[in-house]
Amino acid sequence: MKVLQFTIPVAHDKTVITQKDVMPFFYPHLHRHEEIQLTWVQQGHGTLIADNNMHTFRPNDIFWIGSNQPHVFKSEMGSGKKGVEALTLFFNPDGKLAPLLELPEFKKIKSFITQYSGGFKVPETAAAEVASQMQEVHELQGISRFQSFTGLLQLFSTIREPQPLISGSRLSVANEQEGIRIAYIYNYIMQHFDKDISLEDIAREAHMTPQAFCRYFKKHTRLTFVSFLNEVRINEACKQLADGSFDSIATIAYNCGFNSIANFNRVFKGITGKSPRSYLMQFDQLEQHN
Repeated sequence: MKVLQFTIPVAHDKTVITQKDVMPFFYPHLHRHEEIQLTWVQQGHGTLIADNNMHTFRPNDIFWIGSNQPHVFKSEMGSGKKGVEALTLFFNPDGKLAPLLELPEFKKIKSFITQYSGGFKVPETAAAEVASQMQEVHELQGISRFQSFTGLLQLFSTIREPQPLISGSRLSVANEQEGIRIAYIYNYIMQHFDKDISLEDIAREAHMTPQAFCRYFKKHTRLTFVSFLNEVRINEACKQLADGSFDSIATIAYNCGFNSIANFNRVFKGITGKSPRSYLMQFDQLEQHN
């Protein structure tokens, strides 16, 4: 598996860059960049990893990803999937925008950017308005685009209770070499979580002894390898439960890499606080309410 650069450079010929993607799947490698990334998922399902936290994404979800925040949108693959479509804005608050954000009129906006440096998901109550403003920024050019963008920033500064992407403090930014290695480990786990991955297997992939790998992984993610692997598996199980197209809960357990239904139930409740059946019932009630 080829390991790509961890830092993805974005062109700097504009203050605000917009990107419309229509493709089979999102860029599949963990990466980071100086620019804040605002992504409106218009089509597609999957998992967003930000730092070491996982979030399910669905159509019309909007995510604010912080500057230099390691992240990857892992698209769901398989039959019946129609690919992904997204509109993304990139802007660097420490670049060309920095003098503007120092103005008194932008004090509230700068405070908001600083407060949510770890990223967030836009609440459903504000998603439609934010999406409309993002579309306007994308369609306009020149000074009109910039005016629309400042309106978008103003809108964000009024949003109440954004849903943070991380719990606690940000992970420290790794250097390029360490970033590439962590990216490789994350990508390997995301692609093989449904199989039996032993500590020896993942340590060998990272070219380390098992003991050295355990110390390394905990240092850079604040999680043990088993904890992270279980979170990936349970996140996938939650998506499959929500999708509704499954034969049984046991089938989901085995498809997500668990070797027994008892272990699956125990880990599921430990991570979500609910049993799989309770989770499914609660999700069905929310769907009926909406």
